[in-house]
Order: sequence, then structure tokens, then C-alpha cells
Amino acid sequence: HAAPLPVQGSAAALPAGWACLLLGLLLVLVLAGIALGTHFLTAAPKATGSQIRIEEYAWDRIQVDGEGHDHSFVRRGTETRTAIITVDGRGDDQRVSVVSGLEDLIVLKSTGSEFKGFLKDEFTTLEEADDRIMATSLTARWRYNKTDGINFDEVYEDVKKLCLAAFATTYSRALQETLHAMGKGVLEAHPEIDEIRFSAPNKHHFLYDLDRFGIENKGEVFIAADRPYGLIEAQVVRDDASDPGEAWTAVPSFI
Repeated sequence: HAAPLPVQGSAAALPAGWACLLLGLLLVLVLAGIALGTHFLTAAPKATGSQIRIEEYAWDRIQVDGEGHDHSFVRRGTETRTAIITVDGRGDDQRVSVVSGLEDLIVLKSTGSEFKGFLKDEFTTLEEADDRIMATSLTARWRYNKTDGINFDEVYEDVKKLCLAAFATTYSRALQETLHAMGKGVLEAHPEIDEIRFSAPNKHHFLYDLDRFGIENKGEVFIAADRPYGLIEAQVVRDDASDPGEAWTAVPSFI
């Protein structure tokens, strides 16, 4: 795995070693584009030009106990913070409910996950995996049991940190298991939260077959695919959780 780059500003502002590495990675992208562009022109003699467009997404290692995790990553700058406040009733019977959350937190672990022994029928196409890339775009929402004396900014950051750490450190036999570990960790650390809900679509990464080109793929080249599609939803709730009232009414469905 390549080390995450502390990219801020231009490459010239980075220490010499990091600047060289950054420029090297950019050069690899450019050279790959040049190679593809010239290849297509060679393969199609009647074509007069080609254009290759490449996008690179920035990933950071998930921080666990102040250290970057070995094989777990979070996409930089994707998450959206959310808050849903419900005020129900009037006067002494008025009740205020707060559901905080986040959407589109894209996470990936390159190992430490398997998926096998699942129910199959004659239409099953998904192969079992002893070791796989596990990735998702996480939505999480948690309901508070009070509104007084809470620093919502601090709790938000800590819930996100706890969820990321659980994702990184849990050996996952299924994404459902990881979501349960996330929720359990949040409820244990925050008595002011009564429940947390998750939605996590599978973002599959399949090992690409390079044998047809006479090249061995040693777990290095993967293709991202959205089929077969799976959407996992989970809810972790305290045994003595308060009545949510109207807190979840009209809350948009997880998608």
C-alpha cells in the first residue's frame, strides 16, 4: 500500500521526498494516459485522434489510536453531516428530538474481510471469498435521549471516529457484523445516544482476470462493480431505550 500523501497546496510546498513522490504518482497517471491514447490510435488506423480522461480519488488511512491503519482507508472529503430536529407538541407536553448523522462516508479495507457460507440457490452468481476488499458508502444516524448538556460537534466527531475504528479493526465475516460492532461501540461510549441506524451498500471490487493477456494478477488489479448489488441496513438499540416518538417520522429512507 502506498503511504497517504499530506497534500496541501502545491507540490512545491511539500518536503522534497513527498514532492517527488506526488509528482511521480501524477507522472504515472499521465504516462498511463499517453500509453492508452497511442495504443488506441495504433489499434484503429482510421482514427485521427484519441482522448483519455483519468480521475484519481484521494484516500487517507483510517486513524486508530493515533496511527494510520495498515489496510483500512477513508475517501477524503466525501461525507455530509446531517441533523434532523423534531419538535412535537406545545407547552409542557412539547418534546424535542434530535437525530444526528452522516452520509456518503466512503470507506474501504483491502483485507481482513471474508464472505462465505451464505444461502445459495440455482440463481446465485456471487462467489465465496476467503479474503476480499470490503467497501461501502456509509450512512449513519443516531438518536439522542436528551438535548441538554451535549456538545453536538464533539459527539459527532467521536461517533465518526468510533465507527471508522470499528470498521478498520473488526475482522469482518459480513458487513452486518461490522455494522453491529460500530453501533455497539458508539452506544457503549455515549450514554446520551439511545440508538444508531446504518445503511451500507456493497461497493464490490473484483479481482480482474489478466490471464487472457498472459499476465498474472497477484491481487493488485481490481474492477469496481455495482452488480450484484446488496444494501445492508442495521439498527443497534439499547434495551432500555426511550420511546422515539416522532423522531424518525418522515426521515428519508436509506438508499
